[in-house]
Amino acid sequence: MRFFVKTDSKELEPQEVLLDRLASKANIGLVDQRLEVPLSQSTLRGLYAFFLIIAAVFLLKSFQLQVVAGPALSSLAHQNTFREILLLPNRGIIYDRNLVQLVVNSPSFDLVCDKREMPLRKTGKEAVLRKASQLSKQDFEELRRAFNESPESQVLLLADIPHGTLVVLEANKGGLEGCEIQENARREYPKGNAFSHLIGYTAKVSKEELETLGGYSVADQIGKEGVEKSYESFLRGTPGKRILQKDASGAVVGEAQEIPPTDAKNAVLFADAGLQEEIVRQVKEVFYQTGTKKAAAVALDPQTGGILALVSFPSFDATAFSSGLSSKEWQTLLKNPSDPLFNRAISGLGFPTGSVIKPFMGVAALQEGIITKDTVLFAPLELCVPNIYTKQDECFADWKFHGNSDVKRAIAESVNPFFYIIGGGHKGFKGLGPERIKQYLELFGWGRQTGIDLAGEGSGILPVIGKNWRLGDTYHLSIGQGPFAITPLQVVVAIGAIANKGKLMEPRVVEKITDSGKRVVKTFQPKVMRENFVDPENLELVREGMRQTVTAGSATGWLDHLPVKAAAKTGTAQTGRKTWDGKDFLYSWTAAFAPYENPSIALVVVVEDVREGQVAALPVVKGALEWYFGKQ
Repeated sequence: MRFFVKTDSKELEPQEVLLDRLASKANIGLVDQRLEVPLSQSTLRGLYAFFLIIAAVFLLKSFQLQVVAGPALSSLAHQNTFREILLLPNRGIIYDRNLVQLVVNSPSFDLVCDKREMPLRKTGKEAVLRKASQLSKQDFEELRRAFNESPESQVLLLADIPHGTLVVLEANKGGLEGCEIQENARREYPKGNAFSHLIGYTAKVSKEELETLGGYSVADQIGKEGVEKSYESFLRGTPGKRILQKDASGAVVGEAQEIPPTDAKNAVLFADAGLQEEIVRQVKEVFYQTGTKKAAAVALDPQTGGILALVSFPSFDATAFSSGLSSKEWQTLLKNPSDPLFNRAISGLGFPTGSVIKPFMGVAALQEGIITKDTVLFAPLELCVPNIYTKQDECFADWKFHGNSDVKRAIAESVNPFFYIIGGGHKGFKGLGPERIKQYLELFGWGRQTGIDLAGEGSGILPVIGKNWRLGDTYHLSIGQGPFAITPLQVVVAIGAIANKGKLMEPRVVEKITDSGKRVVKTFQPKVMRENFVDPENLELVREGMRQTVTAGSATGWLDHLPVKAAAKTGTAQTGRKTWDGKDFLYSWTAAFAPYENPSIALVVVVEDVREGQVAALPVVKGALEWYFGKQ
């Protein structure tokens, strides 16, 4: 490499400066001299490209900060200057049809901590948590775990704080940096567990709900089951907000804006609180008399489909959920073999109906011309048919000998062989067959959801009729046994269609929505799901048979002395479980409607695990109808 010494030039090239610095650092003896070396064109292009890249990166970063991330950064800055506090509206009230109040909002207080306003260091945050633990006498590790696991900036640290603890926390707020006590409301249910499966309950909003639903805070209550869940949008109202201005240290210096919450709406039910409580009382009496623990009941207005009562036992304390269950209490509920959280009235597959199916079998046979009002069939004590597989007779016994019977007597006295014959046929008499039986059960709404305005409705199950189906299966189905199950709600909707002479009504729990001044803002009109699918004269024959059940059949002595005329059908079905002495546990059913001429109520009751010979469902129906018509 050759070096050139320049002594007379007044201009310096950039590369000369670089070389001068190099010479100085290398101490090569060229003091106050400039070194010059020619740079290649490729090197110059590299330098220019380098400077261009630096400039581009700078411009790109500026664009990102100002344009792309600008709104977010602006929002963050706003958060550092302003703080929004959600203002929760009072939750709407739930009333029965007579405007009896079924829920109460009680004052409640929560401790909410904002991670953004707590000390920056982890040790500082834990100091706040430890202070809250000491003051509230709550486990520190549980508080810390809840705090760390929360994805939200705001964390509900303590819920529904007891009054004594509230006083202590208020007196020591100085040690709880970034935390504040927020006023809330706790839902209480003054009727106890009588309405738990109908009204449902509220509880603190979950992490999943916070992520998927807008407008909720960590301290919020939300409807979890029943009417509370189905009508959440009405009962909640619209939250407001208060915007507080803060200084650089985070201290509140003033209130910038307040948007008040919108009042929630109220829900008025079709239910009669008195009827609901009477059914509960009667069910508990049956439990005492029989030793059973499980039952369900549904009453509706056949003219509107309005649910007058809905009971499921065992039940649960709805208020406990609103206050907050401990993990131990929650596990106790889940592990209870009686499953108190399960709504037996509407959920799951339901139960085999036993003889409650017989009015619908009668309707199907009359409508299809299998029988007429004058048809009389001989009902032996035991009906036997040849089994094509074993080549031996398969016999189906009745509970007693009945002899000759028409359809009305067969319904009233629950004559099994009559329904075996009209269902499966016998000795040249052609029965309905399983496909047509299933078709008519579907017409009455069995095997599918009714559309009730409650979450968690089951669809029931109708049998699958395939190549392995046998005549014996048809006989069992004809008297309500075998591989099918129906919910009490589905049964009462179908009984309502017989009661009102042919209209299958959609069941509905809520009749109307009112505002805070109790002015009606929305009314739910009755909805007919199906009508004119059965001839009126055929329905009337079946109605007469159900009336004879009360006057001369299986309900005589129970429902024949009511204030009004009633019609009914009783039934039992096997549960598949045995008593200690080898006898069957049974489902005990009673379906009824009244007054007979112009029904205003249809009622279905089923009691589980009844021993043979015990009367269980009938006393509940009797007591409920006596109360309902006695008060009028």
